[in-house]
Amino acid sequence: MRTRPGRLLAGATLLLAACGEKSILPSGADAGPQPVIKEPVKTAIPTVDIAPAKGWPSGSGPIPAAGLAVNAFATALDHPRWLYVLPNGDVLVAETNAPERPEEYKGVKGWIMKKVMTKAGAAVPSANRISLLRDTDGDGVAELKRVFIKNLNSPFGMALVGDTFYVANTDGIVRFAYKEGMTEITAAPQPVAPLPGGPLNHHWTKNIIASKDGTKLYATSGSNSNVAENGMDKEVDRAAILEVDIATGKSRLFASGLRNPNGLAWHPQTGALWTVVNERDELGSDLVPDYLTSVKDGGFYGWPYSYYGKHVDARVKPPRPDLVDKAIVPDYALGAHVAALGLTFYEGALLPQFAGGAIIGEHGSWNRKPLSGYKVVFVPFRDGMPSGKPTDILTGFVDKNGDALGRPVGVAVDKGGAVLVADDVGNVIWRVAPAR
Repeated sequence: MRTRPGRLLAGATLLLAACGEKSILPSGADAGPQPVIKEPVKTAIPTVDIAPAKGWPSGSGPIPAAGLAVNAFATALDHPRWLYVLPNGDVLVAETNAPERPEEYKGVKGWIMKKVMTKAGAAVPSANRISLLRDTDGDGVAELKRVFIKNLNSPFGMALVGDTFYVANTDGIVRFAYKEGMTEITAAPQPVAPLPGGPLNHHWTKNIIASKDGTKLYATSGSNSNVAENGMDKEVDRAAILEVDIATGKSRLFASGLRNPNGLAWHPQTGALWTVVNERDELGSDLVPDYLTSVKDGGFYGWPYSYYGKHVDARVKPPRPDLVDKAIVPDYALGAHVAALGLTFYEGALLPQFAGGAIIGEHGSWNRKPLSGYKVVFVPFRDGMPSGKPTDILTGFVDKNGDALGRPVGVAVDKGGAVLVADDVGNVIWRVAPAR
């Protein structure tokens, strides 16, 4: 039976209006080493609260924390998502978005969710390129902007190992020869290893980081669903971090049960691998906290059968109590639905207040009232572990009317020690440095 447009519109209006469900936890109770994990909230329709994507008015920008200043390092980009700083100080930015996914957004709910993503600014075509930004005079603004590599396939993660540059497309890792100072690569990509893609490809972003000895790449691979509603056969090598042997291209499951891991970083003192993970939706405004965690080889972190350790998700059938028993509790909660994406540890000298801690880009919520995320935060570390609550570095991405002027994604530290933030709604790279 064909669904009438009026019925679809009514469904969309109902979903966008959502329901009266909203957060009831005190501010910050769902963040930190021991977050409050409340009971799920069952609603007939998911809670939806979108900050419509508007972009920045001329001359405006996000608000830095006290003692900091922010300026536009580069503007007029095309959906900048991820950043990588080369040894010579050149900054690479992946201008990218989701690939064509014919199996995604099917049915009435899928149609509505596509409208939601469009409203949030997440449905623009992918530029499929990496651009190079160079600050030639050291004034904190990129004077040179060049297309570094084009005709990629929804690129995201980047890594340089020796004289080889690796890119994580949405469906596989490729490599290129690189020489310091070059501003363009025109050679054809050489395949290294496939990554889960295909016509569904729900969480399409694939990030990579190289091992310290340069022999391995670690790749993120988000789930193909919210809670395995498409079947576990669609989740092979997903909700995981994969270890790829560079010499052979062979990969193995390094860690699993991570619904949508994105940022990856090595802790500067302990050498442990850390990631930020987007947890599941549709359990209420206070569930489930997105998190920052160290990643254990062979570790299982719960998805889809449980969350934040052994809290069983009753929606997943059949249950797997054997896996729930193995589920590792994440190290640190960032708050429900903040959509943590970017991650870097600060090792520069310019901003000593951030020394040794984690800087995280929070893209912002859709499944929560009130909004959460839409900012860049700092998590202090002591003795190799997070200590204390997250504090704000950049805010003001949502205005008083509830519109998103920008949305932070990737974060990086430039050669001078300033913090760079990719803003995929504002189409800007922001630079955070000490206030003068």
